[in-house]
Amino acid sequence: MYSRFTFLTGVTLLFLFLLGCSATPEALPTPTEVVPTISAATLHTDAPQINSPTSFPTQTLQSATASASPTSEPTQETGGLTANVVAVQTSGPPNAYQFSVTISSPDQGCQQYADWWEVLSSEGELLYRRILLHSHTTEQPFTRQGGPVPITADTTVWVRAHMNTGGYGGTTLTGSVQEGFQQAELSPNFASGVETRPPLPEGCEF
Repeated sequence: MYSRFTFLTGVTLLFLFLLGCSATPEALPTPTEVVPTISAATLHTDAPQINSPTSFPTQTLQSATASASPTSEPTQETGGLTANVVAVQTSGPPNAYQFSVTISSPDQGCQQYADWWEVLSSEGELLYRRILLHSHTTEQPFTRQGGPVPITADTTVWVRAHMNTGGYGGTTLTGSVQEGFQQAELSPNFASGVETRPPLPEGCEF
């Protein structure tokens, strides 16, 4: 009886073993590689940018070109034609001083020349104007005398020059007969109303 029980037990275990071997194991999920996606918007905002020359504003390029060209001359169209006062000397008695003014200007004949220099008070009053009768193409800088200028020795005045094409805006000198004159910045709009006041040029000889 023991042998029969042992036999049946062995057969049962064998059957269960064979049944387990024949069963199909469940397929394990295959791991998938997750590849992060980068959108075009992310690339545009986060990726390092390399600017091409055409990405710079046109104005910046033009400014860089102009400053890199020291030989470029100002033109009438840019409003760069101005006459510069470079020296002032005085002589004579108070209230009737003679001014000797040296000017540097881009004269090219009657079509472009410094047509006057003038003396202004600190308040912008026209005290004296010296009309220049012709251009000074071969005499630069040039000096011309004028007067009398009705001021006292300690009166502070401005001395500036005028271009027939560019108007005011060049280098100006300020000071007094007593203290002398030195360069100082003056707005081109200072006392702009006197530009049309007489005396004014009546022509240009050459």
